[in-house]
Amino acid sequence: MNKITAAITAVGAYVPDFVLSNKVLETMVDTNDEWITTRTGIKERRILKDADKGTSYLAIQAAQDLIAKANIDPLEIDMIIMATATPDMMVASTGVYVATEIGATNAFAYDLQAACSSFLYGMSTAAAYVQSGRYKKVLLIGADKMSSIVDYTDRATCIIFGDGAGAVLFEPNYEGLGLQDEYLRSDGVGRDFLKIPAGGSLIPPSEETVKNRQHNIMQDGKTVFKYAVTNMADASELILQRNNLTNQDVDWLVPHQANKRIIDATAGRLELDESKVLVNIERYGNTTSGTLPLVLADFENKLKKGDNVIFAAFGGGFTWGSIYLKWAYDKK
Repeated sequence: MNKITAAITAVGAYVPDFVLSNKVLETMVDTNDEWITTRTGIKERRILKDADKGTSYLAIQAAQDLIAKANIDPLEIDMIIMATATPDMMVASTGVYVATEIGATNAFAYDLQAACSSFLYGMSTAAAYVQSGRYKKVLLIGADKMSSIVDYTDRATCIIFGDGAGAVLFEPNYEGLGLQDEYLRSDGVGRDFLKIPAGGSLIPPSEETVKNRQHNIMQDGKTVFKYAVTNMADASELILQRNNLTNQDVDWLVPHQANKRIIDATAGRLELDESKVLVNIERYGNTTSGTLPLVLADFENKLKKGDNVIFAAFGGGFTWGSIYLKWAYDKK
């Protein structure tokens, strides 16, 4: 019997209709389009304006898009991994609710939280379940409603983040396609540099924490940038070396969409031509767990069976890593 590998066999995505452009942000905080574009590469981001809809809504839309395009029965899905940094609520898993809402009532589900690396870590987890032979269809969703935790008076963070979701289906493959190798790392030194200070068990919610805006995301931009550039590039380079790949062997780099300068630095370290780097940050900003699957959805037409695809991400904590995957299908 051939060895089981875990391959992505379908992709889905969803972004809200409302567009928050740099021009609109100019009316909200002391910033301008040129400053934002030069430093981040972002032109606009999507925002889920409905106050009564959370991350689960984004995730459900992305999952249903995948299910419709792949023409699969939700009852065939064995498990769902919900990669997110903005769950609907504490304790009650967002993934569990999503599974029920999309009709995947035979699946078990849970949330996975590793900040902007959540989807990358989720790829590793989903692949491991498939490779075990116990599960045939694992749905991995990356979704975040970042607007729910952004302070729109803080120009350092409000220019970066947007809302969005993407989903991929992992299934067994017997042709050697799918996930080939991974290099995943974390370092608790990052705890103080990218966080939401209050709302957890350390600093429970109070009138004071709300007044002090401690429930919004805060980051030390320079420190995060430095660590991200170094670690995303190092991880990607190591994956190539470990698998005896040259820059000519790489068909596509799928980097986390946090900052165009970080993406360029990672591609530069690998000496990849710009045409091989998949980027959509200018339209969505940083959707955290949603960035990697949104890139796959946007560029699915370009991906061909057998293509060597390198994924790279960096997130709060700190968390980071790189995954080498062989693409498994041509889009029909």
